[in-house]
Amino acid sequence: MPADPILLEVFKNRFASIAEEMGVTLTRTAFSPNIKERRDLSCALFDGRGRMIAQAAHIPVHLGSMPMSVRAAMDGVDMEDGDMVMLNDPFRGGSHLPDITMVAPVFCPGVQGPAFYAANRAHHADVGGMASGSMPLSWSLFQEGLIIPPVKIVRKGRINRELMRLVLANVRTPLEREGDFAAQIMANTTGARRLRELSEKYGPNQTALYSQRLMDYSEALMRRAIQDMPDGTWRFEDLLDDDGLGTEDIRIALDLGIRGDTARLDFSRSADQVPGSVNAVRSIAVSAALYVFLALAGGEVPANHGCLRPIEVVTRPGSVVDARFPAAVAGGNVETSQRLVDVILGALSQAAAERVPAASQGTMNNIAMGGTDLETGAAFAYYETLAGGMGAGPNGPGESAVHSHMTNTLNTPVEALEYAYPLMVLGYGLNRGSGGRGRHRGGDGLFRELAILSECEVTVLSERRRNAPYGLLGGRPGRPGRNIVSGPGGARVMPGKFQARLRPGETLRIETPGGGGYGPEVGDRQGDG
Repeated sequence: MPADPILLEVFKNRFASIAEEMGVTLTRTAFSPNIKERRDLSCALFDGRGRMIAQAAHIPVHLGSMPMSVRAAMDGVDMEDGDMVMLNDPFRGGSHLPDITMVAPVFCPGVQGPAFYAANRAHHADVGGMASGSMPLSWSLFQEGLIIPPVKIVRKGRINRELMRLVLANVRTPLEREGDFAAQIMANTTGARRLRELSEKYGPNQTALYSQRLMDYSEALMRRAIQDMPDGTWRFEDLLDDDGLGTEDIRIALDLGIRGDTARLDFSRSADQVPGSVNAVRSIAVSAALYVFLALAGGEVPANHGCLRPIEVVTRPGSVVDARFPAAVAGGNVETSQRLVDVILGALSQAAAERVPAASQGTMNNIAMGGTDLETGAAFAYYETLAGGMGAGPNGPGESAVHSHMTNTLNTPVEALEYAYPLMVLGYGLNRGSGGRGRHRGGDGLFRELAILSECEVTVLSERRRNAPYGLLGGRPGRPGRNIVSGPGGARVMPGKFQARLRPGETLRIETPGGGGYGPEVGDRQGDG
């Protein structure tokens, strides 16, 4: 039976609005600045088979991994009405341990078993482990924090207090974590209520039918977008700077094939998994592929399970893009995901240069800090990613000082940061001249300088400190970033990935990379491609 186009549009917008409302609920009720201010979260809806129906416009790196978490919850736990499952295991559909997912089944009258699922994922500023902020220079997953398999955090509408006490006993900031967990529970409760209301209005069968029709619609649009590209096979490689433990120039390699209305992305030639934490699980590679093709297809394609049907992602188990348990993966979600995007765009630039930008900053510039506030005596944990320059494209220069590609968060406002943490912002502005030159110039990165007011542990995970973001078609590379610690003994340029204990009187300055340029400057015949 063909879909009614008017009803299809109605359901498309209703599903999307439910996911967006879940995000608003989570943002407004969260305790931590990382969720409340930066919006480091994602919310999505799934059908009874665990296929994504809609995701709010939140974090692209969660596009391919959220469905795997929902499937892990479905396979691992027998969910009843009023239950909610929590998990963060990267090897069961997660991304890295600070990203905790909650999944709620939605039961409808007349339907056996869950008709839908509401799910959300939020980055918690600390989930235990060997370093404050749970983003350490680790060599094992066990060092990165508490590993949570699929378990019921809510049973028949009541919070599982025994499990909650266990989790809170393993984190540095339990009150903040408990508040954020409550916000996640309320977000799913909101989504489940709205899905039941939708089913009551249109009937569960028609609601389920149009969720499938919406996937078919997205599939058709994605196939059309792929078909607009020329057939062929293209190769591209790029490098991660290092893993923080001595392994340098870690290769991410792609063989991209376009055949008619399908795409095959084979990352098998990528480097073996490494000791440090830049290893990614397979779901990250899937997320990167889906993000890039959604971006190229245009904003009219609803993000759901149907988008992936024409796209095959091949990874090699044991590689840096498909690591085996218990590999360290804290940085894979944030840093390797960005390089995966750079590599996919680099390959596509050979097929459709008129549609693809140069490399953006290629890093999330992760800062994790924690300690005890000297004024209040309370523990604190701060996490943030910093924006940078976007790559220039065929239609104009890159944007400056924005989050790009696999992250879609905001910054922590200066007022919120200084209110919540024993830190002072000494400087915050554009890293001028960091964008690569070209016919269209890459966007500039930014700098942020923090004064330390209480002794704390600091971890920085950053990339593009050695290998610059590439330009395209003769455009120059963007300028790499820098990490600088200053104190009474002077200033020290730090590695891209480091851990340190900083004391009052010291400062941390992060300068983020600029984006690559596009096309040669007038009179420049030696631009870097």
